[in-house]
Amino acid sequence: MAKLHEYQGKALLKEHKIAVPEGKAAFSPPEVKAIVEELGAPVVIKAQAYTTSRYAKGLIQFADDPGEAAQKAESLFGKTVNNFPVEVLLVEKKINIKKEYYGGIVINDSQKRPEIIFSSRGGSGIEEIAVKYPESVARMGIDVVEGLKDYHARNLIRRTGLHGKTQNKLAGILVKLWQVAKKYEARSAEINPIVLTEDGEFLAADCRITVDDYAVFRHPELGIEIAREFGHPPTELDKIAYAVERDDFRGTFYFIQLEQGFKKGDGYVGFHGAGGGGSMMSMDALQKRGFKIANFTDASGNPPASKVYRAAKILLSQPNIDGYFGSGSGVASQEQVNSARGLVKAYREDKLKIPAVIRLGGNMEDEAVDILTRYTADLPVKVEGYKKDDTADFCAERMEILIKEQADKKVVYGDQPLNARAVLEKPGQPYSFRTLTGAVHFDHALCRECSDPVCISACGPQILKLEDGKPVLAISEEDAAKGKCTECLACELECYFQRQKACFVELPIAGLEEYRQKIGWKYVWSATNIFAGQGGGR
Repeated sequence: MAKLHEYQGKALLKEHKIAVPEGKAAFSPPEVKAIVEELGAPVVIKAQAYTTSRYAKGLIQFADDPGEAAQKAESLFGKTVNNFPVEVLLVEKKINIKKEYYGGIVINDSQKRPEIIFSSRGGSGIEEIAVKYPESVARMGIDVVEGLKDYHARNLIRRTGLHGKTQNKLAGILVKLWQVAKKYEARSAEINPIVLTEDGEFLAADCRITVDDYAVFRHPELGIEIAREFGHPPTELDKIAYAVERDDFRGTFYFIQLEQGFKKGDGYVGFHGAGGGGSMMSMDALQKRGFKIANFTDASGNPPASKVYRAAKILLSQPNIDGYFGSGSGVASQEQVNSARGLVKAYREDKLKIPAVIRLGGNMEDEAVDILTRYTADLPVKVEGYKKDDTADFCAERMEILIKEQADKKVVYGDQPLNARAVLEKPGQPYSFRTLTGAVHFDHALCRECSDPVCISACGPQILKLEDGKPVLAISEEDAAKGKCTECLACELECYFQRQKACFVELPIAGLEEYRQKIGWKYVWSATNIFAGQGGGR
């Protein structure tokens, strides 16, 4: 789930006419001081942190003048809360509270519907309140078609013993809260507490909203950078990987860096899994051998070869990993040839310098292992492929052996091209068409010399045909760009290893080159702009 900070959630409440205390977000102590001078004192200063019980943890402070506020802000900025630094403070006018209530809307997965909860007792710990004072808590399901009506909310509140104007005011807040939750597709939207002030106002004193991961792309106005729950602030690689998943719906690609700053030889392995349960088993097997996991990656749900390629490139961008280990479910339903092709392309482009052990159990495993091992056989490091009958423990043992063998060897690559890119940087007769996430390029000058165009027979979706002895699209450019070209990478790999080295599939990864340059990663190369201005198929 993508969590919003209190100040962000309150902005959504205000948008729907739910009253909140007067205040502003601040990003530095001088800003805090200026806000207090504008609002007037006294004020409350709240650290924006993903945690409960902030007051008990010293993350909520009070100040009676601008100087004191700035001083207390100094102590809050930069504090680490659950591995996250405090970077924003919410400064609000202090309010005099007479009574507290709770209102929340959550998705009840067991009931497969949203549910509204109201309590006539507010404050932290709604679960404890429900146990200790069950008569003060009421809940009901919401029909997503009908929505939450005013009379629904009034009936719900009445069950906690509230009546009259109080009931009506609170019902109005709950209906508006439902509108917020529905509009932004929230997994949960809570106001805790809703307060009645000494002046008779009902205000949302605190707010917590989490948005469904898969709805984030529909709400760019929320400014959510990455829709993942991390135990740390997302790294640059985390963000680059998330953009790949966000922009490509085919299969799953989940990447999270677990460790950074380690040295070569520390025993950290780049982990590339496929399926949660099998991945856990494989990571356990590695850890039994004394390895540490640098990252967790899940590329499952039958992703195309292009997505596996991007996953591998991102995983390989981690400095100082000692090995590359791929293993998920032993009987994955996905077509493992796609995984093999994606890995081969990434390994060759990045001049792989660490041994790799990949377990490709599942559909087409024989062909997948053959592609992986045959098309990496000329690399100066070992790449081994295994099938479903090879256990995770056995594969981890092979990883250990290969890393030890590699420890005293220097990896040297010659100047020979590792794939078609060296040829296509200066194409003789370029022909290009767009795919869903990249582009396919041919050098027709080389294609004319090909006696047996293997790219045609290797193309699974059969979108290519021969025209005057040259491969061209058999479908429209529009259909290819919409996904009829599945980006299986077969045309590039088969052409490179069996024929003319006349084909290259361009698959950009936004931000990765810049990241690699910043950390001093070697062998940076891109096909971007090689064919700039040449448009679609011609």
